[in-house]
Amino acid sequence: MQQHLQNPIFKTLSTIADKNNTEAYVIGGFVRDLFLNRPSKDIDVVVVGSGIEYAEAVGRKLSTKVAVFKNFGTANIKYQDLEVEFVGARKESYRSDSRKPIVEDGTLEDDQLRRDFTINALAINLNAKHFGELLDPFDGVKDLENKLIRTPLDPEITFSDDPLRMMRAIRFASQLNFDIDQAALQAIKTQKQRISIVSKERITDEMNKIILSKKPSVGFKHLFDTGLLHIIFPQMAQLYGVEIIKGKGHKDNFYHTLEVLDNICEVTDDLWLRWAAILHDIAKPATKRFEEGHGWTFHGHEDRGARMVPKIFAQLKLPLNEKMKYVQKLVQLHLRPIVLAQETVTDSAVRRLLFDAGEEIESLMLLCNADVTTKNEYKKTKYRNNFELVKQKLKDVEERDKIRNWQPPITGNDIMETFGLEAGKEVGMIKNAIREAILEGEIKNDYQEAYDFMLHQAKQMGLNPVNK
Repeated sequence: MQQHLQNPIFKTLSTIADKNNTEAYVIGGFVRDLFLNRPSKDIDVVVVGSGIEYAEAVGRKLSTKVAVFKNFGTANIKYQDLEVEFVGARKESYRSDSRKPIVEDGTLEDDQLRRDFTINALAINLNAKHFGELLDPFDGVKDLENKLIRTPLDPEITFSDDPLRMMRAIRFASQLNFDIDQAALQAIKTQKQRISIVSKERITDEMNKIILSKKPSVGFKHLFDTGLLHIIFPQMAQLYGVEIIKGKGHKDNFYHTLEVLDNICEVTDDLWLRWAAILHDIAKPATKRFEEGHGWTFHGHEDRGARMVPKIFAQLKLPLNEKMKYVQKLVQLHLRPIVLAQETVTDSAVRRLLFDAGEEIESLMLLCNADVTTKNEYKKTKYRNNFELVKQKLKDVEERDKIRNWQPPITGNDIMETFGLEAGKEVGMIKNAIREAILEGEIKNDYQEAYDFMLHQAKQMGLNPVNK
């Protein structure tokens, strides 16, 4: 492994370890990623003894600042583009009602044994005598070759001790496209209720990493099949299933959502656009109805879904700021381009879509394209061809009418000054009439045409300009 330790930082770590008569090892994700040929800028170093004292000695040698976290017994330094974290080898034991361990000093073997997965327990010796020697007590390299997530200890113990590791197992499976050991999967099913002692923030952090993986459906299928999803995100679990009445069924909205999510991941890395894909049909269970002679309907699921977004974001401790509003808007509007693609595309319909979507129009079109999951190739080709027509119409109308993020050329103040009015119902009626006339194409998005239309509209209401 010496060829992977060419960065000068490793020579320094080795020198300090021998000088202080300390055993030091690179451990965890950095070593794992060497075998996966994945670049890593985070280096975890475990020492048999005080990680903080060792870090401070390294900091003095490199003339760099050392951040010390005494409560956790850790320290870290930044060196060039690397971040190095130091910790003393330790062993841990847990109480049944907490995921905070009782920590004691330990050996390297103790430290490797407490690691979550065999692929994260790999260590490389930094001491000069054994520099570059790999220590792999649990066949982690073999598990990397077999693309398998497995725990060093009995998985029942591993997941009961630290329930967040259940989420981490699924996250690694999703990120690396690995399988999860059958015993570990069974243990997650058995221990799933233990996830309730983990903070929502940490659970959602792992879920976001699943969402940001190349194919998130891998992770969400594991979350569903193990029962974790029903606990941490019940609204999504409720999308599952098909109901049949009088021979009429509907698509399984859970698996449809996963298809849409995977589709959107092929064109964007944006976390919040991926969240919009997850939530676009979230209200279908609440709006599902069977209509005689027609079949299943989900009328208004886009409006209901948009109203659900703030509650779900709050529940999952996701940000309640512009990111939430962005997702909410996409959920609200996700049917609009699909309806346009199925019908004759009029300029007025395109203007309204541009007006309502504003800066989110490109995101909306990506989401709607991803939402085409029909297995009927004729329908799929037809919808996607029509989407191209809609996109061209959007471009043409936007270039001509400048509707995106548009405000009518006549303001409420203009109306009040022209007719000597106070703010009130009449001002709103005139302003809305001007906006509708422009969106319908009755007048151009132009000040003079809007002004003339305002005079005409006001006259019909019995209003006259005060300066005439």
